[in-house]
Amino acid sequence: MRKITYISLSVIILAFAFLATIPYVAHAATLHFSPSSGTHTRTTFSVNVLVSSADQAMNAASGIISFPKDKLEVVSLSKIGSIFGLWVQEPYFSNTSGIISFEGIVLNPGFIGSNGKALTITFRTKTAGPASLTFSSGSVLANDGKGTNILSGLDPAAFFLDEVAPNIAAAGISGTPPAPIVFSPTHPDPTAWYAKSDPSFAWELPKGITGVRLLVDTLLQTIPTVTYIPPISSKELTAVEDGTWYLHIQFQNNKGWGEISHFRFRIDTQPPEQFAIEFIDGTETKNPKPTVIFDTTDSLSGINYYKVKIGEGDFVSVTTELVRSNPYTLPLQKPGRRTILVQAFDNAGNYSVATERFSIEPLHTPVFTAYPRELRADEMLTVTGETQYPGSQIIIWLQREKGIPQKSVVTSDQDGKFIFTTDKKLADGTYKLWAEVVDARGAQSLPTDTLTITIVQPMLARIGFFLAVTVPLTALALLLAFVTRHGRHTFTVLKKKLKKETSKAEHAVHKTLSLLQADAESHATLLKKAQHERQLTTEEKKVLRQLKKALDDADKLASKNPET
Repeated sequence: MRKITYISLSVIILAFAFLATIPYVAHAATLHFSPSSGTHTRTTFSVNVLVSSADQAMNAASGIISFPKDKLEVVSLSKIGSIFGLWVQEPYFSNTSGIISFEGIVLNPGFIGSNGKALTITFRTKTAGPASLTFSSGSVLANDGKGTNILSGLDPAAFFLDEVAPNIAAAGISGTPPAPIVFSPTHPDPTAWYAKSDPSFAWELPKGITGVRLLVDTLLQTIPTVTYIPPISSKELTAVEDGTWYLHIQFQNNKGWGEISHFRFRIDTQPPEQFAIEFIDGTETKNPKPTVIFDTTDSLSGINYYKVKIGEGDFVSVTTELVRSNPYTLPLQKPGRRTILVQAFDNAGNYSVATERFSIEPLHTPVFTAYPRELRADEMLTVTGETQYPGSQIIIWLQREKGIPQKSVVTSDQDGKFIFTTDKKLADGTYKLWAEVVDARGAQSLPTDTLTITIVQPMLARIGFFLAVTVPLTALALLLAFVTRHGRHTFTVLKKKLKKETSKAEHAVHKTLSLLQADAESHATLLKKAQHERQLTTEEKKVLRQLKKALDDADKLASKNPET
């Protein structure tokens, strides 16, 4: 018994150990640095903060980075080439606390791939020794509508900071100034490219400096030859050609010329090469997710990323790795003709543009085969139709007069036929109905012509309404005829006897006629008001015509027998 228990326990432990080695696909994003290690002997160096999400699109990331404030200080933070289009919090640093923070958003459909650049940090070395960069906290949120945190790792970086190598020419001179510490407000990162041809530089002048010597060329190490006495603390250049350049600078004191700093800056003002967009299936296709190929080159700084815009939609960032490894598949498109616009950005922020028109052809529109033009309110609405696409979804739209269209979905059978029945009885009124078909790929048709269906009250309700209106109307008409005839007779008799009594009788007759006419006009007004709100039934229209005729007859009679 113990042996069996031991074996079972061993199997369970091995199973858990095996499952622990299987990666969890939903959490596969990391925040890391590039480079992540190395030795730096220069006074400044740059590190990129990167995000990788290989198997799931992400749309936001944030992080707090810690650095040793006794060994490093931040010179600048650069957003050039960042995958983030919006910033919840602008990149921030504090050399006092030794922290850097950022929080950015990638526009739809998000970023998927490796080494997406968040920002670039330029450090200045303060003292020699080991220096580590770590993430105190971080998050990477999936573009899944829920903001799921898919972060799986926060990778640190470790550097060794060495003393700046002394200049050979000044090695034998003691007491001369150290190498100047140079910074550039226009080109702060020596590893980055900038689309500005007018760089500026600055440096602090230590006490006792009597002269400065400068030179700008394309060589890594050169002894500067242009002397400035009295010394200057900044320099601005204009119209510098594209390429990699170095500012060589050297201080002089009463002991002589000191060590030399070689500050690199890179300029690229030209956009990437022009390119074209190619549709694999052609520019006219029934594929709702067409595949396109586009790629270009940049001779200096290289291609950083692409942006894609379709029609009136938003720009979407696409990595160069995704473009080069596979053709780019467009998101689901509705039928119609539109334009795709692609921007290719180099590492300096220059871009070139390519456009192409394409058309998504619609599926064949479904056809209604049977439907009622008129239906009682106590009956269920049923519509049948057919499509050329078996097993496809039929989107049914039903709208009552000026109300909001209601959407229903049915599936066509193996022969392409479909039946739609409302899930409840409809109130009386006029309805519009139309449909479109969507296949398994997401391709869809144009909508059908709109059907008009009238929902009327049940027969008993209509008979009740008809009697409620017709019976009083008939009695009113008979009474009107009787009173008119009797009035005429009375008028003839009284006219022969006494004119005064005739006048009274005529007044009574006309008063009665006026009351009856007002009653008939009231019924007609009610029906006309109902006609503006809904379609009248056949019986109601008949009643309205009879009322109009009775009123016309009354007007003619009144004109023939004016009141004296």
